[in-house]
Amino acid sequence: MMRTTILAAAACLPLVACQQTPEIVDANQPAPQCFPVSDFRSWRATPDAKSMYVRTGLNRFYRVDFAGTCPALNWPGSFLITTFRGQSSICSKLDWDLKVADSGGAGISVPCIVDKMTPLTPAEAAAIPDKYRP
Repeated sequence: MMRTTILAAAACLPLVACQQTPEIVDANQPAPQCFPVSDFRSWRATPDAKSMYVRTGLNRFYRVDFAGTCPALNWPGSFLITTFRGQSSICSKLDWDLKVADSGGAGISVPCIVDKMTPLTPAEAAAIPDKYRP
């Protein structure tokens, strides 16, 4: 009897494993708190250089606020240098190690200290002005 129950349960496992639930996006729900490092796609700084918007995956957005300003983000030709030490997900301000450099190759990189990372709802992401949307 026990063997029959185990075989019946094992036969059902492939059906459960293959069943997929479609992702439902609720405009009132923010993006997940964490995202895999490999999902980091693009960024854009705000004009006051106090924060930047980050796109991850296909259509998830975060606002990253800095402890002060990071004016180097708005330099012409600036690029972001990100260092991730071992972890595979970004979940809080402690996971960010950001520096900004110019593409001119002057060798100067400026650190930007992250104060807060906020996942945005789809409605909040849609409200980002086009020129600041990553």
